[in-house]
Amino acid sequence: MTDGKQVLDTQVATREPAGLSGPVLDSNAVTTLAAAQAPGITSPQALVTSVQRSTNATPYGFRDLLALDDFERHAKRHLPPMVYQYVVGAVETATSLRANRAAYTRWSFLPRRMVDTSARSAATTLFGKTYSVPFGIAPLGGAAFVAYRGDLRLAEAARQINMPMILSASSLIKLEDVFAQNPDAWFQAYLPGDQLRIDCLVDRVAATGFGTLVVTADTPVLGNREHNTRSGFSMPIRVTPKVVWQSATHPRWLLGTVAQTFYRHGQPHFENMEAERGPPMLSRNALRNTTARDKLSWTNLEAIRRRWKGTLLVKGLTAPADVPIARDSGVDGVILSNHGGRQLDYDVPPLDVLPEIAAHKGGMMVIVDSGIRRGTDVLKALALGADFVFLGRPFLFAAAIGGTSGVAHAARILKEEVERDMALLGVNQLSQLTPDLLRPMPSPV
Repeated sequence: MTDGKQVLDTQVATREPAGLSGPVLDSNAVTTLAAAQAPGITSPQALVTSVQRSTNATPYGFRDLLALDDFERHAKRHLPPMVYQYVVGAVETATSLRANRAAYTRWSFLPRRMVDTSARSAATTLFGKTYSVPFGIAPLGGAAFVAYRGDLRLAEAARQINMPMILSASSLIKLEDVFAQNPDAWFQAYLPGDQLRIDCLVDRVAATGFGTLVVTADTPVLGNREHNTRSGFSMPIRVTPKVVWQSATHPRWLLGTVAQTFYRHGQPHFENMEAERGPPMLSRNALRNTTARDKLSWTNLEAIRRRWKGTLLVKGLTAPADVPIARDSGVDGVILSNHGGRQLDYDVPPLDVLPEIAAHKGGMMVIVDSGIRRGTDVLKALALGADFVFLGRPFLFAAAIGGTSGVAHAARILKEEVERDMALLGVNQLSQLTPDLLRPMPSPV
């Protein structure tokens, strides 16, 4: 008698479903056929990967967030107008803000075709550390008032993605707590021209363990931020009827950010402006100590270089003549920036001066921020001589609406754009980006 199991196995391997003219192959046959006709495919499972859920699948709540500009659109509904305007606004006519974006539209690509880019990588080495992307999170003052525990959310997302994050001196969370969350974070300082006050803060940052210090050069005084006055925003926040009304009409932000902060952590303060704790964020009459910033000079920077043993950068330069002075002062790099259009109106877009500065950078790193929103923007900056770039507003909006996951999602969007555009441009390594791949965009007729 024929074994029943053998008959069943034979029927399963050779049955002919209705409408098909040939036998259905068993799994071993599929494997053999695949290996013969498509080397590299070794299992039936490899033929049906389209039905397997990706480990990087977009969370359902982020399905409408396809580009960095989408985070701003969603955050505008979530945040009170005063907070939204604080993040998105710029000084006076906002010409610098618009010019930052326009600078990237004046360059077009000359892509190389038929280049094998299957091994492309967006990894970048900066100051001896390799990051997975050529961009990072710029310093964002008051982030924890925009997003719950915003500085920690930004720091954690940067750690997950493996990209640098710069903690702002205007943050509302102690620098020690942020360092504990992400020991690779950098610290950015707003400094007075008072060397004793400078030394005390520098020593606190060094004692915490930070390896990179960023000295901001473009804030001798605060810019004329009329948009904040009109919207009711100030730092510290003055509790007025307008502020109360805006907060009450945005309950998700009020309860999820402000109330939760007060309940769990108490009144937020400016924790890192000086070596000591600063004033509270909500107050009728407290002021931040911004005295003597207009006395800050290159002499102070030289003194910081002698005291600070880690990596030192100066941020906020746009004049090419300042860059060799910074190099002679001993800095390891410069960040070309006009503060995102938030300080001097009509300040030149950093991208416009980048080629001239990069041509004479010597051993310094040249980094750019202000105006970057797409992967093509990142590649243009790198092709024109930047070693790295930073972005601010999109990541803060991402933290406001999605916390750590939102920031990580924003970073992945930009990374995917960079890698996709590298393939379309015909490069495998970011070091292959040169000015030869760009042409000035013709002016509109």
